[in-house]
Amino acid sequence: MEIFRAPRVTLLARPEFLEPEHLRVEWRGEASPGERLAEYAGRLCYMSQHNPAQRTTAEYLENIKKQGHGSVLEHSVYVLLIEGISRSCSHELVRHRAGFGYSQISQRYVDESHAAFVMPPAIVGDATLEAEWEQQVAAAQAAYVRAVAGLMERHAGIADKVHRRKMAREAARSVLPNATEVKIVVSGNARAWRTMLELRTSEGAELEIRGMAIACLRVLQREAPALFCDFEVYVADDRHDAARVAYHKV
Repeated sequence: MEIFRAPRVTLLARPEFLEPEHLRVEWRGEASPGERLAEYAGRLCYMSQHNPAQRTTAEYLENIKKQGHGSVLEHSVYVLLIEGISRSCSHELVRHRAGFGYSQISQRYVDESHAAFVMPPAIVGDATLEAEWEQQVAAAQAAYVRAVAGLMERHAGIADKVHRRKMAREAARSVLPNATEVKIVVSGNARAWRTMLELRTSEGAELEIRGMAIACLRVLQREAPALFCDFEVYVADDRHDAARVAYHKV
């Protein structure tokens, strides 16, 4: 039985910026395609492609964030694969709707006989609590396996094997705990990511989703620092990472 104690986040897709020949910007400094795209959109609003202030992309986007003109950030979309989070955590994540798209593993179709589980951060490090928790999730998984077997036998008269397996798994999944690990593909524009990260990296966020959000933040900061550099990660009083942001509700 695999147990996750931390999430795993992988960048799947980033923007591709194709600058039109007839309307070019006088760029300054290095930048990623997503950062260039956001700057291009902002400059189009005022037809300032000649870059009168001679700003680098990082400087331009810093001013955008400072002024709160977040709409230009919506053009830059990043897609992440998030693994090692619980179904409880994913249910919290998908509450963020505007600017996001989600595709999550289906328990109706995927056999969870060898599912992984996510240990709550509050339990990690306490040997007694960890052992008791592992016994509980192992028992739940064993109950799932028995339920699938029994349901397959009960509905043996259904000729369509795919439909029969789906019926068995969709009923048997009811015994699996919220700690069952899920994999989810999340697409979001930079503005939506910033909103989610501001809420979920804060000290008031639930510990697991906070850890997930911090992992997402680190990936996005490496990919597009000018869009996410105003988030500062620190260790909170509860000894878990949290983050604060300079520009709120961009």
